[in-house]
Amino acid sequence: MENSRPVTMISLQELVRLQADARALKLPSAKPIRSRQAGLRQSRQRGRGMTFSEVRQYQPGDDIRSIDWRVTARRQSPHTKLYEEERERPVLLITDLGPTMFFASTGAYKQVRSAQVTALLAWLALWAGDQVGGLVFNDSDLAVVRPARRRKSVLRLLDHLASHQHPDTSPPIPSAHGPGLDVALAEARRVAHTGSRIFIISDFMNLSEQTTTLLGAIGRHNTVSAIRIQDPLEQSLPSSGRFAVAGPSGPIWFDASSAQFQRSWQEKIDTHERHLSECFRACGVRSATLATNEDPAAALRLLLGPGGRIG
Repeated sequence: MENSRPVTMISLQELVRLQADARALKLPSAKPIRSRQAGLRQSRQRGRGMTFSEVRQYQPGDDIRSIDWRVTARRQSPHTKLYEEERERPVLLITDLGPTMFFASTGAYKQVRSAQVTALLAWLALWAGDQVGGLVFNDSDLAVVRPARRRKSVLRLLDHLASHQHPDTSPPIPSAHGPGLDVALAEARRVAHTGSRIFIISDFMNLSEQTTTLLGAIGRHNTVSAIRIQDPLEQSLPSSGRFAVAGPSGPIWFDASSAQFQRSWQEKIDTHERHLSECFRACGVRSATLATNEDPAAALRLLLGPGGRIG
């Protein structure tokens, strides 16, 4: 049961403990999926198959028994043989902990839900035998963990999730010079291996014209899904009463009984929803929404349906 006051932060220890909740989730089906809604895994087995697929540069976590020594000697850098049954789908998790995530009217702050969803997906992907990496950003910093099939990599990612949250004692002040979603997407394009499974966990409040371009570029060679964190107030306002929203200079009060304010608010919501839907549709991004008053593990059980699809 949630406290009446929203939970503002989550610690590294709590994120590590989420592996118990992740274990309770049913892992996605491992059989090949040919639809556009492929899940976390593609092949039934990840052992050494009989059908050679390709040679690519060695990545941390690869089986050293699969190193192609001839190609390694010729190119002067380690290269690994891939077989059809062990084709990898690295999982890259892009997590928004920016200023707009420091908010909730109920449940837990969006930055908490964002961190929880990322941790759950990271544990699930690791146990499915996938390489796991991520990008975590707030208004001042962008941390990168390159995909690897190691528990240590997941723990590094969780450490960034814990340290990049804004403490309740110093609410963030929005800045036009911080990394932001577009910077994170540009970096993800450089980090992601072709064929990666990419999850973007954000409230997507800071869309720009460049966002669609960047998402489209990433989606051409990878499978991209968006998990949107949303507070109930961002969907509809109460019909009456005064309420406050935190601002850079302190709380800003609104009168929900004002018809003009209700219309302006709804127009703003509708415009943003239309732009976001158009962006996802143009880029082929599948999306799902998690509310701040929902339990992340329970929500993911529904989102990661048969085959690990985002519903």
